[in-house]
Amino acid sequence: MAVDDRRDEEESLSDAFWGVARRLRRLSRETLGPWEITPSQSRAVGVLMHHGRMRLSELSDHLRIAARSTTEVVDGLQDQGLVERQPDPHDRRATLVTLTDQGLTVGTAIRAARDAEAERFFGGLSETDRAELVRILRQLREGPTANR
Repeated sequence: MAVDDRRDEEESLSDAFWGVARRLRRLSRETLGPWEITPSQSRAVGVLMHHGRMRLSELSDHLRIAARSTTEVVDGLQDQGLVERQPDPHDRRATLVTLTDQGLTVGTAIRAARDAEAERFFGGLSETDRAELVRILRQLREGPTANR
């Protein structure tokens, strides 16, 4: 038995999963490089593209990060001219955030680049394997109580 075969047999499911996760994070950072945008900022742009203008608190909920972290993400995007803040006309204590035209353009370009990245990464899998992987990952994401 070759050394590589033994190593493959000894690798745990968790090790394999985290190895794939690390590779995906590295590819994501590389893909986002041309826009000088962080993965968190990219996620925020994606949420705003999908949902449109929203309160900072709603964006925090969608991103599943603390309000302070959302403020930092939005600050960075605003510094790059990708989002703008506006007072909420229905609640003067709240702030709305929306993509600028430039933010929409960058978001569209990032989405296309991420789709191409995913196709390259998962391209070696058959359609059946892709569907099964999606099913398994959704099940893991939802947790064991989702199936009860």
